Amino acid sequence: MTATDDGGIAQADGPARAPRFTLDGDDALERHLGQTCARVLSGIRGLVPPQKLEAVLLGGGYGRGEGGVLRGPGGGRPYNDLEFYVAIRGSRHLNEFRYHRRLDVLGEILSHLADAEIEFKITSLAELASRPTSMFSYDLAAGHRRLWGTQASGPPASRAREIPPAEAARLLMNRCSGLLFARVELGQEPFTPAAADFVGRNIAKVQLACGDAVLAATGQYHWSCLERHRRLERLALAEPSPWLEAVLSHHRTGVEFKLHPAVGGLPHDALMTLHGEVAALALQCWLRLEAGRLGRAFPSARAYAEDEGDQCPESSPITNVLLNLRIFGFRLQIHPSPWRHPRQRIFRSMALLLWEPSAIADPALRSRLEAELHVRGHAEGRWIAAYRSIWRRIR
Repeated sequence: MTATDDGGIAQADGPARAPRFTLDGDDALERHLGQTCARVLSGIRGLVPPQKLEAVLLGGGYGRGEGGVLRGPGGGRPYNDLEFYVAIRGSRHLNEFRYHRRLDVLGEILSHLADAEIEFKITSLAELASRPTSMFSYDLAAGHRRLWGTQASGPPASRAREIPPAEAARLLMNRCSGLLFARVELGQEPFTPAAADFVGRNIAKVQLACGDAVLAATGQYHWSCLERHRRLERLALAEPSPWLEAVLSHHRTGVEFKLHPAVGGLPHDALMTLHGEVAALALQCWLRLEAGRLGRAFPSARAYAEDEGDQCPESSPITNVLLNLRIFGFRLQIHPSPWRHPRQRIFRSMALLLWEPSAIADPALRSRLEAELHVRGHAEGRWIAAYRSIWRRIR
């Protein structure tokens, strides 16, 4: 498909589907999203010189035609963030220095008109083409909308089987981190409607992610959430077990929330009960998938956190040292080893903070958390803040 340079929406090569942002949003919502993309493109072209701008892509659910539709009396509204990838020729780091703040300001201005959060990610066509196969690179290559410029290339859609098992762990790490932050919100007073929306949204993301992680770990991931659910149904039929049945049931709920999100649905007590149920399922998924990935069994979250083996063996020691230096500076310690990937700190800390509520009171576990997170104290708020700070840098 040829590139458009007049602000029109060009669909990515790949999965055949109707040129829509949503599966079943009304015409008014589709027009609104199209107008939003046109405004965004106009703003970007006003900020980035034409000789530097290579392409503008819409990724995420709306870029793949499966964006969420929040239904109300006035019709459909967008719910998910709008993720725009701005490909600029040259060094990404230099381009981020030049254009990051300008694009952030543009996003803040247009988010109000879009009725949704607008996010910009600066990249280049060369960077997109050279990315190793991951869940992110596969999703973007398999489905996006090209708003302007040269067609982006990347890992073909056929490479879903090449997504490494570590990607399943990374997905669960990020979604379970949201579950941890949701538990903090559940403990706040007053419990506001905004907090209820945050909790419900993060619970639904974990419900979806458990099934998605199972598929990624078994080489059956797909860009479409509907196709992923069909594949999970076939897997549960071929390998019947109470665990997979639970994963399938929650995945069905997660898919429904992704496509048709709801706000203000459940009261605090019901959310608390659902949070506990989903956290228990996520723990089963985490321990099972990590056992398969790492080749050793973990009978509990505590056993996982206390495991001395390398939980990120796919990363090189030299890279790990550089990453640790970037995050912690010269505060590196012998334990945890600076030769291990810093993501291992999040893996172990998450296992304790989310699934071992006695960790802060247990001297041995508290000592491990102090080492992993570089923080001392007995207040859960300090542990969560330290965890969030590191997680944001390595997710």
